[in-house]
Amino acid sequence: MGKDKILDALHKGKMSKVAVLFALHCWFLTGCALPRIIVLDDPLSPEEHINLGVAYENRGEFDSAIKEYEIASKNLPLAYVYLGNVSFQKNEFGDAEGYYRKAMEKDPKNADAYNNLAWLYYTEKERLGEAEALALKAGELNPAKREIYEDTLQKIRALKSAPP
Repeated sequence: MGKDKILDALHKGKMSKVAVLFALHCWFLTGCALPRIIVLDDPLSPEEHINLGVAYENRGEFDSAIKEYEIASKNLPLAYVYLGNVSFQKNEFGDAEGYYRKAMEKDPKNADAYNNLAWLYYTEKERLGEAEALALKAGELNPAKREIYEDTLQKIRALKSAPP
């Protein structure tokens, strides 16, 4: 079937869009040993992409996790925290900082983004005044996790008061 016949069949409603894409794919490649499935709509929700990313991350497959989190980030600001966490694990601190800041920009009430950025600064032993303010803000935003954020805050304060 030639390209013109394929397009005519589409316009006359005799072929579905998927069938047309498959036929065009075969036509352009001149021979179709294995059919290819072309997905027009993503069957996974942003939350499912996060869950898949977490599974990859737990297996140490950071690049695959990043791909899933990037897909999720188009609709779910929380994904930027996950991107920051993976970047942190890869010791890509500049990227991690950017992702945490993006998470805070997209969702100013995301306490984990504030706390994780504070922890990043603590780990790097820099910007400790800002780190302290970020940890305090995290505790204000989510009192249910205040104990976790308090741990970050105490470690920052201990580092600030330690002799050089």
